[in-house]
Amino acid sequence: MNKSILYLFILGFAFFNSSCSSSSDDPDPVTPPVLPPVGTDVLTTQNVKTYMVDGNATAETVALFYNLKKLAKTKIAIGQQDAFNGFYQDAGGDSDIKKTTAYDPALLGSDFMFITDKNNNEQADNWYFQQEKIITDDVKEAYAKGMINTFSWHLREPYKENSFYADDMTADEKATAFKSILPGGTNHQWYKTKLDKIARVVSNLKGSKGELIPIIFRPFHEFDGSWFWWGANFCTDAEYKTAYQFTVDYLKNTKGVHNILYAFSPDNSYSTATNYLSRYPGDAYVDVLGMDNYGDFNNQGQTGADKANAKLKMVSDLAKTKVKIAAMTETGYRVTATVPPVPNWFSSYLYSALTANSIGVSYVMFWNNNNDGYYVPTPSASNVADFKTFAAKSKSALTNTLPNMYVLPN
Repeated sequence: MNKSILYLFILGFAFFNSSCSSSSDDPDPVTPPVLPPVGTDVLTTQNVKTYMVDGNATAETVALFYNLKKLAKTKIAIGQQDAFNGFYQDAGGDSDIKKTTAYDPALLGSDFMFITDKNNNEQADNWYFQQEKIITDDVKEAYAKGMINTFSWHLREPYKENSFYADDMTADEKATAFKSILPGGTNHQWYKTKLDKIARVVSNLKGSKGELIPIIFRPFHEFDGSWFWWGANFCTDAEYKTAYQFTVDYLKNTKGVHNILYAFSPDNSYSTATNYLSRYPGDAYVDVLGMDNYGDFNNQGQTGADKANAKLKMVSDLAKTKVKIAAMTETGYRVTATVPPVPNWFSSYLYSALTANSIGVSYVMFWNNNNDGYYVPTPSASNVADFKTFAAKSKSALTNTLPNMYVLPN
């Protein structure tokens, strides 16, 4: 039941009892309970764990949940996938965000893909293991700088483990792959082995004092599309929920990993709460309500920004009702040698999508830059002023304006 409705019901019930007392011998009327005003933020440092997936989460993970939830009132953390290793024209050095703004991003995106790859034999001379070491070192560096860490997982299909794209699979593989990793499926043990690897890695992400570094994990993202083998055409709503729930339960309960926040992260096809929740695994399994959205920003001007804002408004309202974190988990407009930037894309269109209509979004993440193109401009790019204006706006946060995310306030 909606909390505001529940409050009105209780008040009404109390008033009914008191007004129906006509005899002087009746006991004193029931005093209505003191209730917070409708719309009051119910999250406190004392009750925060009751709204989280993991009631045994580490202190830093609890603080991250609380602080991300509160952050949305005043700031939006700006981050990028592979920020420390994805550079336009492979320039190297500081992140492209820092090159442009003089500040590190507030959030670092990473991926478990190479970490769980079949070719990762955990030997020092193995390329995949070397990537694992780079990724985990980056996470530690980001945490030391006060940044937020989030992980996606482009898990390769369970048959040949060559691709995560459905188009690279046979019709039979597409029809059976996702079902095969569910409990009782032929590849369920294979899937558990992959989760075992994630558990080992996440349990060894530690800060300078030996504390576990919190991460946000968004398994099976963009599931409303069908470009990945876990997409909408390849599993039912119930099967998706089962896989997500098993993933959380296995990491949290079986493997005892307590430094993860879990994100629900579809693409941008959902415009209503009913549709958005059609594959939602439940409040007990989700900390972050996210949405990836590139399509609405694909050179559609203010019309596209307004569409994106309406979807984020829906997500933000759900997050308020459920006391969860709302986020734009991926976005961007990729500029290349043949695709020019859109004027005011960052400072006008994206910023309005993130802030209009009093929505509360805690963070936004751009996809990675690489040799051939960029989502975040470098200092010599023609749209660098647009990004710098965006990053300097009142609700934008890089590390220079990000509060301490890993300590609960007094």
